[in-house]
Amino acid sequence: MFLSPKRHIAHLDLDAFFASVEQLRNSRLKGKPVLIGGSSDRGVVAACSYEARKFGIHSAMPMRAALRLCPGAIVVKGDYEAYSKYSGIVTDVVRNTAPLFEKASIDEFYIDLTGMDKFFGCLHFTDELKARVSKESGLPVSYGLASNKLISKVATNEVKPNGQIEIPFGNERGFLAPLSIMKIPGIGKETGYKLLKMGVETVKILSQIPIEMLQNLMGKNGSELWRRAQGIDESPVIPYHDQKSISTEQTFQQDTIDQVFLHSQLFRMTEKIAFELRSQNRLTGCVTVKLRYSDFETHTTQRSIPYTNSDHELFRTARELFIRLYERRILIRLIGIRFSDIIPGTYQINLFEDTQENIKLYKAIDSIKKQFGEDKLVRGRSLLSKSLNHR
Repeated sequence: MFLSPKRHIAHLDLDAFFASVEQLRNSRLKGKPVLIGGSSDRGVVAACSYEARKFGIHSAMPMRAALRLCPGAIVVKGDYEAYSKYSGIVTDVVRNTAPLFEKASIDEFYIDLTGMDKFFGCLHFTDELKARVSKESGLPVSYGLASNKLISKVATNEVKPNGQIEIPFGNERGFLAPLSIMKIPGIGKETGYKLLKMGVETVKILSQIPIEMLQNLMGKNGSELWRRAQGIDESPVIPYHDQKSISTEQTFQQDTIDQVFLHSQLFRMTEKIAFELRSQNRLTGCVTVKLRYSDFETHTTQRSIPYTNSDHELFRTARELFIRLYERRILIRLIGIRFSDIIPGTYQINLFEDTQENIKLYKAIDSIKKQFGEDKLVRGRSLLSKSLNHR
């Protein structure tokens, strides 16, 4: 039996967050199947209420398919400003109460309560925090309390909505054993399908497979999968801090007025930091473009936008700002771009009017970049930028 040093980690998760916010803002939606997302024929479900989930609806499902399952569902476009506001309310409650916390996404938190069992009692503390979050925000929340982040997250998912559970130290494997392997974070459709074909349906069966065999089957991910099946997770709670901005800039080898080159360079830079945003599960609400001319005179302009982290939306804004900014028509020596007003969130969730094809495209692009390196997959405009910059 493998046990990490005794810790107390709570996972706090707002139940059906987007739908719950909409139901809080509009009492007529309470108790109704609510779908958040694009209303067009090619739109997707970004989120849904528990009433909608009873019909088999889930996030990333085509909206048409969801409405076939539940013709009476109410479609709401979504308001990320409102979601950010309510996430901020909950964050302030956690910040003012918890000794150490990590904001894992716009609607979930990890709280390190290690050592507090000697003074207040970790379960009592988390109960009070749950009640305080619900009172201050008006939103339903669930939590799991365990010895590590993995177990606490899985436990939370088992008691949602509006539930709470503690997994005592030493009971990690017993808690996981009867669960489906698909309940383990990190097991996606492809890995899950491979395991299910082998007859591995529960975590108990998975935990009995030798680590060497899992390494042969899954490569470098095999050892991590084995550790999770044993209930082992030593990852720390990372202290939360508000990231104000993310930026990049490029000084050219030769000053230029080549519009094709400048636009392609701007696209490459936008693509680079948009991927960084998505990797951190962040969205930006403000884009700034900077130009420095050959005489070192520097100009900037910015624009607030709906929260996003998608390349095509951000580049469209950056290009429009560049066109508005480039008035002197003399050689340019530097171009820069900055994203600010950054909040937690994911690309898929923000696509209230996007298509399933775009969601799949970005997932595929980011998966390849994370696996093989950011520079191994770039768009044609970026390649043009690189070739022009090295002529």
